[in-house]
Amino acid sequence: MIATLITHPACHLHLMPEGHPECPERLDAINNQLLASGIDSLIYHRESPAATDEQLLRVHTHDYLQRLAQAQPDEGILRFADDIYLSPGTLTAARHAAGAGILGVDMVMRGETDAVFCNVRPAGHHAESAKAMGFCIFNNVAIAAAHALAAHHLERIAIVDFDVHHGNGTQEIFRHEPRVLFCSSFQHPFYPLTPIDNVPDHIINIPLPATCRSEGFRAALTEHCLPALTRFQPQLLLISAGFDGHLDDDMSSIRLVEQDYVWITQQLRQLVDNSKNNPDVTQQCRGMVSLLEGGYDLPALGRCAMMHIKAMAKLS
Repeated sequence: MIATLITHPACHLHLMPEGHPECPERLDAINNQLLASGIDSLIYHRESPAATDEQLLRVHTHDYLQRLAQAQPDEGILRFADDIYLSPGTLTAARHAAGAGILGVDMVMRGETDAVFCNVRPAGHHAESAKAMGFCIFNNVAIAAAHALAAHHLERIAIVDFDVHHGNGTQEIFRHEPRVLFCSSFQHPFYPLTPIDNVPDHIINIPLPATCRSEGFRAALTEHCLPALTRFQPQLLLISAGFDGHLDDDMSSIRLVEQDYVWITQQLRQLVDNSKNNPDVTQQCRGMVSLLEGGYDLPALGRCAMMHIKAMAKLS
């Protein structure tokens, strides 16, 4: 089944102060690497719709959406919170970023594809139900999961977050939703310094020391994440794909390499494939939808995302 890339030109419209690491060029770095590698011609391309208020309100509050709309400037760049900036195109970009995950879920559930990568920005996993933070406006992966629950009536959705920062927003949104298993690996202690203890059983936090390298990363996910996924038997797998743990990315102290992202992607791909061989239809995983989170060294981001997509698509 052919893999799919979902993006939208509007995702370039979210502007940040000059020199900010979360820049529109991040999307271009991935697109250019896909072209250079020859993978671009082997995957299906779709443009994302804009998420509707109804879809956003499944995870965000009405007051929060109003505050964002009222604050968005007509020109220039406005500082909305400590690390959140709004420009005239920000909310358009954010709605299309959220809409990519929704479209990806719909395509997987219709059987059109079983592997989707959403090359979008702004990212989402730090955004809480009523708070923007960590460069994130709308929680894209949470909106995709909520859509799968509401529109497709799924009973078990897993979210795997391997960004170097904890997905605090996703945890906050689904803390009391046992139909969503959330597995997050992250450098600890580190931004956003989320309290990670005393969480329910469907929240799997995997703190990694700043000295973590490939062996520690793989061992931790093998011990904590992969068994939890096997027990949970998700009907849909969502991924918060952050590549800011790469050794060339100065956003963190963890030193991962491209093959680490290939390894975890292959593990998740195998979980989907194994599930599809299950004769019990209710236990089958329909596919995987991955959404871009962090990754700020442009060459490393392009390489890691390309190899992640290649592993999702099982391209040799």
